[in-house]
Amino acid sequence: MNPGFGRGFFCAYATPNGKGKVMADRLAEQEHLVAAAARLHVRLNTGTADQLLTLLDELARWNRAYNLTAVRDRGEMITHHLLDSLSVLPALAGPRIIDVGTGAGFPGLVLALVDPDREYTLLDSNGKKIRFVEHALRTFALRHARAVQSRVEDYRPTSGFDTVVGRAYAPAARFAASCRHLLAPGGEILMMKGRDPAAELEALATEWLIQVEPVEVPGLHEARHLVRLRLASGSTDAPLRERT
Repeated sequence: MNPGFGRGFFCAYATPNGKGKVMADRLAEQEHLVAAAARLHVRLNTGTADQLLTLLDELARWNRAYNLTAVRDRGEMITHHLLDSLSVLPALAGPRIIDVGTGAGFPGLVLALVDPDREYTLLDSNGKKIRFVEHALRTFALRHARAVQSRVEDYRPTSGFDTVVGRAYAPAARFAASCRHLLAPGGEILMMKGRDPAAELEALATEWLIQVEPVEVPGLHEARHLVRLRLASGSTDAPLRERT
């Protein structure tokens, strides 16, 4: 079964009755998303905001068939998928980005939609989730992004990435070790974590330089932290500190 887009981006909203309310609700979502993104220092225009909301429309349809994500409430999808993904955008560096363990495309799809000037690789071992990502890439014509189905340990790109990002699906030490071979010289790993990860960071090898930054995602009443890792041998920037 392939839910697809049906008759158009807005088929989920094209009902005979209450069309004015539906359009008003959509405009309200756009305004909320643009305002919330601004609080994350991300500038969105209404067109891009609508694309992001259309991505959620499609995710909801595919979710009924494939169970891609446990988050199903519309408001939570905006907060947990869109805004949480956007929160990492200001921290990205360099032209080549890989999202490891992208799942149904978060944060990678969101970042690729709002940031067309970088190359994105979205990596996951789950076939049904990668099929959704591939479909979204085709639908939005995101030629600067590609999906790869592979375990991170088995993926051997021809060149490294400037930033490796992921909603760290594994403890910090395992995540860093499994992604190390993906880094270009001087590259950085960004792990999107929940509560303060100080305890699990103790297990990291001493070769890593570490910086931890609290992140406030609008509307998300949960702790968020961004962990930045760089190999000591490739570090030239003062803000990253060696662990003690």
